[in-house]
Amino acid sequence: MTSRRDWFLQQLGITQWKLRRPAILQGEAAMPIPSNVRLLIVAQSPPQHQDPLFCDLLLSLHLTPEQTYSLTPNQLAVIPKDRQYHYWYLGNHEPLTDAQVHLQSPVLNELYQDGHAKRALWQQICQYEKDFYPDAG
Repeated sequence: MTSRRDWFLQQLGITQWKLRRPAILQGEAAMPIPSNVRLLIVAQSPPQHQDPLFCDLLLSLHLTPEQTYSLTPNQLAVIPKDRQYHYWYLGNHEPLTDAQVHLQSPVLNELYQDGHAKRALWQQICQYEKDFYPDAG
């Protein structure tokens, strides 16, 4: 049985849409993250996997682009909590999780131009070396 509102909308030629999975918009559904992912990159716009600086940073962490997963700060609320992740916050915002390992840096375009920011990122990588390289003695 249709409601009066539905009937009016139909008479006006307005198409109604019904969400198949409305829980996703309410943040109740978890975003699946592949099991091989070791580093979550939190950024408004994800880095290009072909970017030379991005590739160099991953190489220094002994990671491949396939072992990273990019998401926006808003998507952090819907990632599964069953695993611990390492985070790289790419951009000027505060860490949004209580993760033990998190890197912070400006966006890549700014990182190219700022030697101090590159140095700070490298110091963070060194600080978390035992977490990124658990087999290192």
